[in-house]
Amino acid sequence: MADCLNLSRIEIEALLQIEDGFEAIKDAYIAVTDGRCDLPPVGYLGFPAAHGDCHIKYGHIAGDPVFVIKIATGFYDNPLKNLPSSNGIMLALSAKTGQVVAILQDEGFLTDLRTGIGAALATQAGCHSDARRVGVVGTGIQARLQIRCLNALMPDRSLAFSVWGRSEEKMHHLAEDLAPHQILVTVQPDLETLCASADILHTTTSAKAPLICSGWIKDGTHITASGADAPGKQELDSTLTARADLLILDSAVQCIDHGEVAIPAAAGLLSPDRYRTLGKVLSGQQAGRSAPTEITIADLTGLGSQDIVIARAALDAYARHTTTDK
Repeated sequence: MADCLNLSRIEIEALLQIEDGFEAIKDAYIAVTDGRCDLPPVGYLGFPAAHGDCHIKYGHIAGDPVFVIKIATGFYDNPLKNLPSSNGIMLALSAKTGQVVAILQDEGFLTDLRTGIGAALATQAGCHSDARRVGVVGTGIQARLQIRCLNALMPDRSLAFSVWGRSEEKMHHLAEDLAPHQILVTVQPDLETLCASADILHTTTSAKAPLICSGWIKDGTHITASGADAPGKQELDSTLTARADLLILDSAVQCIDHGEVAIPAAAGLLSPDRYRTLGKVLSGQQAGRSAPTEITIADLTGLGSQDIVIARAALDAYARHTTTDK
């Protein structure tokens, strides 16, 4: 362990920019679909009494010098205790010797960042070319990051962001937090109005009962749903998911088990011929949206390959930084 690199969250945040992750995360999705990634099933622990959960994800992309093991937690009542809702750690180990190469004590930052970048990529792949009005459901870390990531990925769109949350105070705090990034966010206290006016909708909550009704969503809307990442979670009315013309899944196995599509799929409301895989859409192997009037939904449960590449991006940024210093 003498040569093991140990980086704190503060150090990682100083090294890594949002833009550093776009191509890496895109390749992470493609690596799963083209056979380059060894990705075992996700480990999951639920803590219902504490309104929390823990995900354990790990894997290796062929040719990489390291493989990565990630532990990430979400305890959603933590803000009431003045604690962050997400936390975690990543370990990078040598794919040749098994030795620990780096301990990334990111406290969940890398997971949050790669999720935000993945949501932006899924939206770019699924929305129609004239989409510019973005509604965001939720006021937490992921809402902030998804706005920043989408704005960075699609600067030519002049995107207009609106946010809804259960707390008016938190909605205003989100808007204030993003102002220094030159991003204007409008507070929308009525969820139905937010949904009805959006060309793009991002849902970022830990809801266990649907928040979004089918009747609120107009034709042509793209929805990126990233909140349902564990059994029992659901943000969209099953009727809405069944109504969608196209469902883009980051992993069919994961999404059907515990993603946004899990509950309507179990109820027999979905036909598999409407599923596409995000990696195949990004690589051009599968078609995405075929008409501007289609309703498209991206269901994101999070892939271990994303953790691999974002950890590698942090290590690469550290290597560049230390080389520059010399």
